[in-house]
Amino acid sequence: MQADLNRDDPVGLEIFKHLFASVAEEMGVVLRKSSFSPNIKERRDFSCAIFDVAGQMIAQAAHIPVHLGSMPLSVAAAVKHFKTSLEPGDVILLNDPYQGGTHLSDLTMVSPVFYQNEQIGFVASRAHHADVGGMTPGSMPVSQEIYQEGLIIPPVKLMAQGQMNQAVLDIILANVRTPQERLGDLKAQLAANARGTLRFVELVSRYGLEEISQRMSALLAYTEYMTRNLLAKLPDGNYRFCDALDNDGVSRQPVPICVRVTVLGDQAEVDFSGSAVQQKGSVNAVLAITLSAVYYVFRCLIGLDVPNNAGCLAPIRVIAPEGCVVNAVRPAPVAGGNVETSQRIVDVLFGALAQAAPHLVPAASQGSMNNVTIGGWDQRKNQPFAYYETIGGGMGGRPGKPGPAALHSHMTNTLNTPVEALEFAYPLRVLCYAVRTGSGGAGAFAGGDGIRRDMQMLVNVQVTLLSERRVIQPYGLAGGAPGATGENVLIRNGIETLLPGKGSFQLEGGDVLSIRTPGGGGWGKPD
Repeated sequence: MQADLNRDDPVGLEIFKHLFASVAEEMGVVLRKSSFSPNIKERRDFSCAIFDVAGQMIAQAAHIPVHLGSMPLSVAAAVKHFKTSLEPGDVILLNDPYQGGTHLSDLTMVSPVFYQNEQIGFVASRAHHADVGGMTPGSMPVSQEIYQEGLIIPPVKLMAQGQMNQAVLDIILANVRTPQERLGDLKAQLAANARGTLRFVELVSRYGLEEISQRMSALLAYTEYMTRNLLAKLPDGNYRFCDALDNDGVSRQPVPICVRVTVLGDQAEVDFSGSAVQQKGSVNAVLAITLSAVYYVFRCLIGLDVPNNAGCLAPIRVIAPEGCVVNAVRPAPVAGGNVETSQRIVDVLFGALAQAAPHLVPAASQGSMNNVTIGGWDQRKNQPFAYYETIGGGMGGRPGKPGPAALHSHMTNTLNTPVEALEFAYPLRVLCYAVRTGSGGAGAFAGGDGIRRDMQMLVNVQVTLLSERRVIQPYGLAGGAPGATGENVLIRNGIETLLPGKGSFQLEGGDVLSIRTPGGGGWGKPD
């Protein structure tokens, strides 16, 4: 079947958009159903995507936004490392943030796809593993160098021509606290990549390599066209905005992030010059994270159901000076850059673009993933455990609509760990899980409320918190009030003690950790 393959073939374009996306979606189903850890099986903290032979992302499933613009750098790192030595059955594993990764907990697998001995593209899966070693259970510490955060894996072949590299696998499992769980999750990723490879080959077998290649090019061109169309509708100009992280976890000083968005015709420049230098604490973001945030924001403004692919960034130039907090260099710690700094980058971008498109941009959402890691010895199972959770909050009010309450927003798209699954898997008990009423900012369209989640420790544990908006409120827009800041509270023998936003603490059996997340900012002046 041959057809007109340009933008004047909307039916064909739509069909192939969904065909390519379905490959990534099916990979995600396999990964979720095969995984061991609640973090992947229940929270769905993973992403899957397919790429053309040049490493351009063609389609990503509707998984985690923070992975949108960063996974192509993982593919690029794999290609650069192995160059011409890729063969059918190879699977490259990596997590090094300075070689295509994001933070060490995100393990990425890249598989080259071959058809009749010719390489036709790649499939990739990325999953957040609940522990990859390091100084604290859960591998999300308030660290001061990346070596404290866990096992660093440069691009390496976990499988070569279909055969497991047992030595590499043994090294990984010897450096984590929960090796059985890690093995199960790694095998789930392998299964996902195998399914993606199979479906990719089936598409080429059915339609032919020439048509598949043309359809990929057409989809990239379509997304670029739609992004340029968005930019052309925005008024030309320079739009500036600054916000800040509460602190880096080492000092108490705020960490400014500033942006200047320049729109000229159907192009844009996003310049982060003037942002803070990279920090001692683990809030630094590598460039992959910053690109993901830029991708996400502009993808949101397009609004239509355009493909998630590399075309979105084609008309956008990103400037992020090396050594700043949004483009850190080795050996800066980065555990929180992926989860917290990414959210603040989104906040400053939306703050700037609200000046150009006030009818499209919401007030600030909660601005944190409220990361909680808890680890210790599970006496019931006589083995160590490592639990990781991100907790939702309020979304900002929008022109014409209030912000929803109690959900994940912006760079995170995970679910929660259901209470039943959490209590079954870990020596923890959930005492309270409720909407934090009144935490959203007032406005003509109020911000959404945050969440309160109280967990009682049933054994002695080590808790690590990486959270934001505990000092600086989520901003309102158009006269709306800011959302309430979050709180982390230790309840011991009925006495409440306020904990900092970032830190690691020893808790005793019977202690209660109460996480109270921020609300979203309001939009418009209250009545």
